[in-house]
Amino acid sequence: QVQLVESGGGLVQPGGSLRLSCAASRTINVYTMAWYRQGPGKQRDWVAGISPGGTTNYEDSVKGRFTISRENAKNTVYLQMNSLKPNDAAVYYCTARSLRTGNSYWGQGTQVTVSS
Repeated sequence: QVQLVESGGGLVQPGGSLRLSCAASRTINVYTMAWYRQGPGKQRDWVAGISPGGTTNYEDSVKGRFTISRENAKNTVYLQMNSLKPNDAAVYYCTARSLRTGNSYWGQGTQVTVSS
């Protein structure tokens, strides 16, 4: 079982930046970590992922603007978001998927609002 707690959301103007953090309750060395987001009235979509070895992947609309990273020593994953757009506004969720069991765990989400 892994508990995940996201933080770092808030209100930002278009073109601004935010860094989201996801703190896990246990070591994440053998977990694939990812960020998802869900905008108002929309389905929850995958945004970015990072393997235990550090390989990253991004949804096309955030490539070049968002960066996912992990700091295993701190059991934390980050999502650096630059050049934010109004349609990036959503609740952002952190997930952890165990390589050993395949089980996935979700955080409670953090709200990102992009508005002038």
